[in-house]
Amino acid sequence: MYAVIIAGGSGTRFWPASREHLPKQFLKITSDRTMIEETLDRVRTFTSADKVLAVVGKIHEEVTKKLIGSSVGAILAEPFGRNTAACIGLAALKIKQAAIDDPIVILPADHYISDLEQFRETILTAAEIARTGAIVTLGITPSRPETGYGYIQTSAPAGEMLGRRYLDVERFVEKPDYRTAVNYLNQGGYYWNSGIFIFTARAILEEFERCLPDLSSGLHEIEAAFDSQDYEKVLESVYQRIPSISIDYGVMEKTTRSIFVIPADFAWSDVGSWQALYELRSPDYDENDNLLLGEAMISESRGNLVYSASGRKVALLGVEGLFVVDTPDALLVADLDHSQDVKRFPEILKGIAQTPK
Repeated sequence: MYAVIIAGGSGTRFWPASREHLPKQFLKITSDRTMIEETLDRVRTFTSADKVLAVVGKIHEEVTKKLIGSSVGAILAEPFGRNTAACIGLAALKIKQAAIDDPIVILPADHYISDLEQFRETILTAAEIARTGAIVTLGITPSRPETGYGYIQTSAPAGEMLGRRYLDVERFVEKPDYRTAVNYLNQGGYYWNSGIFIFTARAILEEFERCLPDLSSGLHEIEAAFDSQDYEKVLESVYQRIPSISIDYGVMEKTTRSIFVIPADFAWSDVGSWQALYELRSPDYDENDNLLLGEAMISESRGNLVYSASGRKVALLGVEGLFVVDTPDALLVADLDHSQDVKRFPEILKGIAQTPK
C-alpha cells in the first residue's frame, strides 16, 4: 500500500503565522511537531517509508526535505499549484511505474486525527475495497451544522469489509449555508468530506482520462519525460496548461465508477482556522479556558488564544474571546468568531505589494 501526503496548501486562514514560504502544514500548532510530521506518523501505522510520497510546491521542497526527507520514498515538487487533481495525478504516475494496482491513500498534510489505531483499521478496510477497483473515501459523522466543510450524501449500505460497513456515495455537495447544514444534520445520511481518498493508480488515472481529458493528456506528457533531462522543463510547461481543479470537482462529482464511504470512528479536524485550533486543543486550556502557545502573561481574561512566535512576551488583561498571533513582523488581534475572515489579510497585503508606487 502507498501513501501520498499532499502538502501544497497556503494556509491563509492561519496568517500571520502561516506564510507563503512557510504555510500551516510546516508549523507546530497542534503539538510540538509540525503538521506534516504528524501526518507522516499516521502514515507509518499502515505502510513503510519507501512507499510514502509527498507532493509539495517547489518553494517548499527544501523545508520538506529537512522535516521528512529521510523518512519518505520520494518528494515530488510541483512548479506551482494546480489544485489537488494535478498533484494526485503526478503522484499516481510515479506509483504506476511500480505498482499500478496497489491501493494509494491520499492524505492532506494539515489535518488532525486523534486515534491512530482506529485510523489504521479504517485505512486497511478502505484499501481492501479499493483493490476491487472502486474509489473509497472516509466520511466524518457531523457533530454540528458546520458550514466550513463539504458534505457527502450517502444512500443504502453497500456492504461490509473486515467487520466495517461501507456506504454508497450518492453525491458530493458543496459547503452549505447554515440552514442547509442543519437539515443535513437532522436528516442523517450526510458526512463531512475528510479529503482522504483511497484508490489504485489504475483507477484514478482511468477516471482522469474520462473526466479530465486535458489533465490526462498533460500527465501523459509528464510520464514520457520521467527520468529524462527535460523532466523539469516538461513539467513546468504542462503545469502552465493543465486545468487547476480539485479532485472533488474534477472526478468525484462526475465519475460513474463506484464510490464508497466508510464512516470514520476517530476524531478529525481540518484545523481550518484559529478558532478550530482553539477548540481542538481544549485539554491545554488554563483554568480560565485560555490557550497559551508561546510566551504570554494573562490576567482577568477568559476564552482567549495566544500564539507567540516573536520572542516577545504577550500580555492580556480583562479581555474575552480574542486570539492574538504575534510573529517577528506582524501582529494580529481579533475576535475568535472572526477567525475565518483572516484570509483577507494575505490577499490585501498581496495587492498592496503588487500596486506600483
